[in-house]
Amino acid sequence: MKDLPVSWGLIQTEWIERTVRVVGQSASTRENLHHQVREFVHASTQILKGEAVDLLDPILAQWASSLTQTDLESTASDLMRFMSVLVTSSLEALMIHLTPLEALAMFRALLPCFNYAYERLAQHEIEAKITYISNRLNEVQQRLERLDKSKSDFIAIAAHELKTPLTLIEGYTAMLREGLHQQDANTAEFSLLLDGIENGARRLRGLIEDMIDVSLIDNQLLSLNFQPIWLNHLFAILERELQPAIEERRQILQIHDFPGSHEVLMGDPERLLQAFRNLLNNAIKFTPDGGKIEVSGRELPGFVEVTITDTGIGIDPHDQSIIFEKFSRVGNVALHSSGKTKFKGGGPGLGLPIAKGIIEAHGGTIWVESEGHDEIRCPGSTFHILIPKRHPSLESRVADIFASFTQPQSPSE
Repeated sequence: MKDLPVSWGLIQTEWIERTVRVVGQSASTRENLHHQVREFVHASTQILKGEAVDLLDPILAQWASSLTQTDLESTASDLMRFMSVLVTSSLEALMIHLTPLEALAMFRALLPCFNYAYERLAQHEIEAKITYISNRLNEVQQRLERLDKSKSDFIAIAAHELKTPLTLIEGYTAMLREGLHQQDANTAEFSLLLDGIENGARRLRGLIEDMIDVSLIDNQLLSLNFQPIWLNHLFAILERELQPAIEERRQILQIHDFPGSHEVLMGDPERLLQAFRNLLNNAIKFTPDGGKIEVSGRELPGFVEVTITDTGIGIDPHDQSIIFEKFSRVGNVALHSSGKTKFKGGGPGLGLPIAKGIIEAHGGTIWVESEGHDEIRCPGSTFHILIPKRHPSLESRVADIFASFTQPQSPSE
């Protein structure tokens, strides 16, 4: 069709406006939608004048490329719906400005454009969904491979972790047995041997308890004993507990008073101590000798945020989510070495997952920020922990009760 109606310009404007109005995009995207529809209408006009129908290809490809993850996961097709609106709006615009016979003739002339658009969009959408599904399958495969590697790593690490204390226990037991046959047995030597056995048994017990905790967290069976807690009290306990390790590594541990640290919260003190202990031990292990670890925080609406910042070797962005997966381990497993606070000392990869499970069981969340991994520059890491403020009115009454216990009583009382 070479000759177009005199009112074609008005028809184009009506066609565009009706399509944009019916699709109902937000004001922020309406301008972009207006531009896309105008491009299609203009290309259709050129095709009516004799251009090849594949003139629509770049426009249709651009539409297909704008599909979101929600579109690709949906069984319905937004592109087909959009085309239906486009076709209906064109007929309505033709009926307004032309007689019924003229409108029907023009609509018939536009049908090749519409048919081609439907066909090409369907093809683009199928290809996009196939690519999306393939990518998702690759992601699942990679996760399965990581899981399989984690299991293999865990076997290697667990064997090392269990073998070390068992060797200690067996060795010290043999030495004790030999010493018992000596008449001049030294009490101090026996005490040292018993300490060795006790340390080995303690490490075994700790590993087994961590495995049990992971199992409880995985099965959502972790029970919490909620009671009034103060974060500054918890960190005071941990500061004393970790002081020998801090001194051994010649590090500095600074625990600041921060808004919310002196407020009464509701939580399980033993479990929160365990979570923060794991996080601080992690900071000690991956901070070089002479480094610094700081505990601070702030109040947020409904939460108290605790931050644990170190001057350690940092965490690669790719590993920042993996470290919270059980049995995961960043680095070469072959370089594994036992030790709670030894620099880059290994472990079964349960400390951070347990901390995450405990925090989330309290209704909070945890994440880490780090510029990346660099053992020379040491960019450090910052762990963020959100602890919810539970039942503020109840906490206030509990705080008053506990405060009354510490206030001096008057003689008349």
